Amino acid sequence: MKIAILYGGKSGEHEVSLASAASVVRELKSEHKLTLIGISKAGTWILQPDSIAQDAKDGAEALDLRTNGPEVLIAPGEGFRVYGSHGASKLSVDLVFPVLHGTFGEDGTVQGLLECAALPYVGADVQGSALGMDKDTAKRLWQFHGLTVVPFLSVEATDDEGLLELRAEAEARFGWPMFVKPSRAGSSVGASRIVSAAAWLPALRDALRYDSKVLVEPFVEARELECSVLGNGVPRAFDPGEIVPSHEFYDYDAKYLDPNGAELLIPAPLETALKDELRSTAIKAYQILGLRGMARVDFFMDKKSGKLYLNELNTIPGFTSISMFPKMCEAGGLAYPELLDELIRLALERHYEKSALSYRRD
Repeated sequence: MKIAILYGGKSGEHEVSLASAASVVRELKSEHKLTLIGISKAGTWILQPDSIAQDAKDGAEALDLRTNGPEVLIAPGEGFRVYGSHGASKLSVDLVFPVLHGTFGEDGTVQGLLECAALPYVGADVQGSALGMDKDTAKRLWQFHGLTVVPFLSVEATDDEGLLELRAEAEARFGWPMFVKPSRAGSSVGASRIVSAAAWLPALRDALRYDSKVLVEPFVEARELECSVLGNGVPRAFDPGEIVPSHEFYDYDAKYLDPNGAELLIPAPLETALKDELRSTAIKAYQILGLRGMARVDFFMDKKSGKLYLNELNTIPGFTSISMFPKMCEAGGLAYPELLDELIRLALERHYEKSALSYRRD
């Protein structure tokens, strides 16, 4: 197949995308013809030379992204167009694999563009991507369906006086310490643990740099557990893994910068009944948001009470060489190249189903 890899992007997870995309390029089977489309931090889509893909296949840990090449634009109903010094030409693509984390990649925006262009693509659709990205909305839907989530307070962007008024409500509900994070961001960007009233405003201001809506939660002393989920109408969940961070919590540095930032236990050392509960809950969380393709579902288990909380979900999880999603699939018998083939199959299956629908009254 002719597969376009979208990577980079405008979000704070740009560098993570470069590493994830390198792993995808390296592990995709050689019969596929790859086209790399890099998205700059300014948001421009640029066709990349074939040598960048070859560098990844030769072992480069992250894809380069050159900003001086031909621009790529989307033509609704017609696919990609490449604009260079010799004018415009059509870019022939059978399927798009977005390896984009966070805002403008995982939130439904790119998915909407690809839908308009009538291009099949890997991962959740517009609605599923948007719901999965918005932790506040996802938690409300999960609560409505009876799933247990960490208690939370949703804070919209406001001035300092308004934020200070909300602090009293948060203190009354949760006490100290608390955890603050943007509602629509990933990789723990803008997230922080706050232990006193003095840290409240700086933490909220920092989180509001990345989103206009922020979640405040009690800090749970917990084991961090994760499940990989794969599928369309009838998804399956793999045995959970556990993250044991060496940092105060599993922050951006622990995930991507510090090679000793966390120990990954796959499978997690859990009783069989608890593993079954985690898998079952992960599938329910996935289906409630109407997801397709894949997701990594994250949980907390209170170290004192053993209570299990559904935390959040990622519709384009990390695909780096140390990422939990492909590692859990591999531990469950689905090696990285076969995982990518399955994601391609699921993308085509969903695309053909949608293509069979009628959008006008005959």
